[in-house]
Amino acid sequence: MELRQIEAFLAVAEELHFGRAAERLRMAQSPLSQTIKKLEKGLGAPLFERNTRSVTLTPAGHSLLPHARRILDEVDLARRAVSAGTGTVYGKLAIGFSGALNHATLPPLTRALRQHYPQLDVSLHGGLLTQEALHQLGNGALDLAFIGLPIDAPSLATRRIATERLGVTLPADHPLAGQATVEVAELAGDPFITMPAAQGSTLREVTFAACAAAGFRPRISQEVSDPYTALSLVAGGVGISLMPESIEGIMPAGIVFLPLQGDDVLLFSGLAWNPGAMSPALRAAIQLAEEVLPTPAD
Repeated sequence: MELRQIEAFLAVAEELHFGRAAERLRMAQSPLSQTIKKLEKGLGAPLFERNTRSVTLTPAGHSLLPHARRILDEVDLARRAVSAGTGTVYGKLAIGFSGALNHATLPPLTRALRQHYPQLDVSLHGGLLTQEALHQLGNGALDLAFIGLPIDAPSLATRRIATERLGVTLPADHPLAGQATVEVAELAGDPFITMPAAQGSTLREVTFAACAAAGFRPRISQEVSDPYTALSLVAGGVGISLMPESIEGIMPAGIVFLPLQGDDVLLFSGLAWNPGAMSPALRAAIQLAEEVLPTPAD
């Protein structure tokens, strides 16, 4: 198996079109087809199903795909290692986050990474609630993730970076909108907008716990994966939603945010990573995060 064969396979696998793959590789289509045939012969299995209208991966092709990507990633890292100066941090770092809930914590880290480690290739993956982020940390799809705490994942490491009080977001014409604060019990008759249970949202869990402590189970009118979409639905009168206080600064028009009375309802947020998959890039990011996102004193 040669490197040029892996590059050819990956181009065809991602384009699913020999013509476009050939253009991407800046070569003619016929030599590309021959390269793929030689690779298939060497592996003893067809990698693509071809007909006059489409190209699809075979089961063998699907099996090869993640390994091919890792091979090229390692080659890229090797090239960077040769050209990098002593002490230079290079490589790739995949960071997962939920979206609006991280608007105050994600930017400081990404700015610092760009300033301190310009050769580090950082990719951001949004729309991930806690349990999905933990799953992707476990399978290597992510290196670092912004999550809600606590978590039940003994193989992963975490550090708290924020503690926020929750309030309720209401449509501006809601009967309670004119109050300075609100008790959770006053919300018992309202429909709630929450994150999906299947995706393991910490915010959802805190919401249900607060309602249970107030003596009721929330009636769910809508489940959405993106917190900002939840805010948009609140503005549209679909329901109400408990949100951390930092969300007040980015709410769409037509919403009011009211602090909750009584005992503080808190949302703990943190960073998570897999200590068993530590790389120089991840180690550098964790150390930098300790500076720009310190653990709260409370």
